[in-house]
Amino acid sequence: LLFPRTRESRAVVYLKVLFPCYTFRNSAFAGMTLIGDNSNFNMMTPGKVYLVGAGPGDPGLLTCRGRDILHNTDVVVYDRLIGAELLALCRDDALQIYVGKAAGRHSMTQDEINEVLSDHAWRGQSVCRLKGGDPFVFGRAREEMEAALEAGIEVAVIPGISSALSVPASQMIPLTCRGISESFWVITGTRCRGAISED
Repeated sequence: LLFPRTRESRAVVYLKVLFPCYTFRNSAFAGMTLIGDNSNFNMMTPGKVYLVGAGPGDPGLLTCRGRDILHNTDVVVYDRLIGAELLALCRDDALQIYVGKAAGRHSMTQDEINEVLSDHAWRGQSVCRLKGGDPFVFGRAREEMEAALEAGIEVAVIPGISSALSVPASQMIPLTCRGISESFWVITGTRCRGAISED
């Protein structure tokens, strides 16, 4: 289900489609309020969205918490950089949804990815959003987190090992070294509209 563009939260739109005889009102970041004649009506409890950092690709570098979530969630939404060895850790009956992006070739827009997460969570399913590296290092996880929260869905973030750390470590290059290097920067090559980063 793809939600129309509206000022209402996606959760409100979703519930209106399912239950047209009721009126639903936004209660931002705190679930939904049901207004109707049937006071005994029980809405489905939404699932939870987990934003999981997959690390640099080696399954051995996935965190224990990330592995547990990957093994137990109902739906796994994964990126282009997620390999078969990581997907093999999914539950046998888990639904796997590819949302990968390459230059000029996007399987879904970011808005559509946000809607996939909310849609499955509002079916009562637990959702693992599996992202390469760390979700909050150039991973657009903030946009997905805010969209889920706006839809009244609980979110948890599981950090991952960023390639900014793991690649130098694999070559025995310290990012900081007493008396030599006091800091390090992680900088994007291009900004969201294609311009070169000023940094």
